[in-house]
Amino acid sequence: MAQLGWIVGIVSVLLFASISLFTYNLIADCYRFPDPINGKRNYTYMQAVKVYLGGTMHVICGIVLYSKLAGITVGYTITSSTSLAALGKSFCLRRKGKLADCTSSYNPYMIGFGTLQLFLSQIPNFHTLTWLSTIAACTSFGYVLIAIGLCLSVLISGKGAPTSIFGTKIGPELSASDKIWRSCSSLGNIALACNYAMVIYDIMDTLRSPPSESKQMKKANLTGLSTMTIIFLLCSCLGYAAFGDKTPGNIFGGFYEPFWLVAIGDICIIIHMIGAYQVMAQPFFRIIEIGANTTWPNSNFINKDYPINMCNITINMNLFRLIWRTIFVIIATTLAMAMPFFNEVLSLLGALGFGPLVVFFPVQMHIAQKSIKVLSLKWCALQLLNCLCLFVSLVAIVASVHQISQNLHKFKIFAYKP
Repeated sequence: MAQLGWIVGIVSVLLFASISLFTYNLIADCYRFPDPINGKRNYTYMQAVKVYLGGTMHVICGIVLYSKLAGITVGYTITSSTSLAALGKSFCLRRKGKLADCTSSYNPYMIGFGTLQLFLSQIPNFHTLTWLSTIAACTSFGYVLIAIGLCLSVLISGKGAPTSIFGTKIGPELSASDKIWRSCSSLGNIALACNYAMVIYDIMDTLRSPPSESKQMKKANLTGLSTMTIIFLLCSCLGYAAFGDKTPGNIFGGFYEPFWLVAIGDICIIIHMIGAYQVMAQPFFRIIEIGANTTWPNSNFINKDYPINMCNITINMNLFRLIWRTIFVIIATTLAMAMPFFNEVLSLLGALGFGPLVVFFPVQMHIAQKSIKVLSLKWCALQLLNCLCLFVSLVAIVASVHQISQNLHKFKIFAYKP
């Protein structure tokens, strides 16, 4: 919001949310093939793309989809570390005084978060994540409501910063080219807020019918995206009104008092990231393990579970799952430590997924499902939507990569300090 300004910022949030709602409903209708009510289930997004669009699109979708899922774990590691660092800074300033130098590296926080994920990643599958996902959802409401309350208190006290309908102003601290790069990159941040296409079929797999899975998912889409849009508009608008051009990427970074409330907000973000990491990682884990099981069906290393009794609880330990998931978490944590740039990395992840996963594949599957005639009015309108969204995604990707590249030139790798 701070980069785009009031008009473009608000319109962008509403537009991205509206497009997402439309295309997610198309995805829900494609869950079964060929009939959305009585057809055969597609248990993964890739499977749906394969039956509707063929093998080539199936491969392309898989590359984009699972690259995005793997990349999000890096983004969530960075997000959690910014909150952990902000929490540590708050404790430091409270103990040493507001003039103390309390800057520190993100690395210890990322290592701690990654260590916790090493254990949580051994959760066998997506269906056993209900408790963790529920906690994560509750804490997500917690931190946005706290952020909204804190920003509102600044405005009520009359301490809000100057704002502009065009966003951050060009001047000595911001060149025209940097303004353009930041504005384009911010579109990726907005796109990330709407992006759960990667796990929509994993969610639908947990639904029981009747009513049909598509009908239930459409209600969930409307409820989820409407709630998200209202809350994020409140958070971004009030945040921009409170801080103006100096609006921080993590809104809690601009507050130190009341200490206990800011601390609770940061803790809520951390808990949310812990759960969200697994919600996104589990589908990635599953596809790799299904591939390994199919390729080596007789391998005990890959397929055999070893029951282990701990405190009267039996845990099935699989050696392949233990080793490969551990390696993955270590790699994701290392990449986060190498590129700890919060807004830029999240923007890149949002842009990578929005055009192809949220718009292109759902639209193409809908065209195939409904046998929409080429060059008909509806076909042209859908393809125009495709082209526009893919263009926006490409612009945001280029801008995000540029911003990351600029930051990598400014800071030493693994030695970044906020």
